[in-house]
Amino acid sequence: MSDNIVIRHAVKDDVEGMLRVLEELFGIEEDFHFDHEKQRKGLNILLDNPERCCVMVADKDGEIAGMCQAQTLISTAEGDYVAYIEDMVIHESYRRHGLGKRLLSGVEEWCRKNGLKRIQLLADLSNEPALNFYKKNNWAQTNLICFRRMDYP
Repeated sequence: MSDNIVIRHAVKDDVEGMLRVLEELFGIEEDFHFDHEKQRKGLNILLDNPERCCVMVADKDGEIAGMCQAQTLISTAEGDYVAYIEDMVIHESYRRHGLGKRLLSGVEEWCRKNGLKRIQLLADLSNEPALNFYKKNNWAQTNLICFRRMDYP
C-alpha cells in the first residue's frame, strides 16, 4: 500500500486534507480539542514560514494519508537551533504500512539540512500506539514533562 504513497512537503492545497487527519489526532488527545478555524490558521502560518517550519504529508493520489510538522526553536542547552515536532498523525486506514517512519525520515532530513542540533516531540501519555511507535523508531523518552497555562493570555 505505501508504495504508491508519496512523502513530500505540504502546500496550501493540502490544508483541507491535513485538517481531516488533524481532526482524527485531536479526537484521541486529552489536552486539545479540534477547532477547524484555529487549526486552519495554524497550518497556514506553518506553510507561510518554510525557513522555520517543515510540514510533510503522505500523499496517496491527492488524498492526505498522514502528516508531520516540525518547527525550529533556540535551545540554550544546545546553544543552537533545535526542532520541535508536533502533529505526527497517520489516518487510521493507512497505519502499519511504514508511513509514520517515512514521514519522520522526511522531517529528520529537513532538520539535518537546516543544521538543527536536536529533535524533540511531545506525545499524549494515553496514546500507547504512538508511544510504542516512537520507542520502536529509536526515540528516547526524557525526564522532562510538559506544563501549560490555560488562563493565558
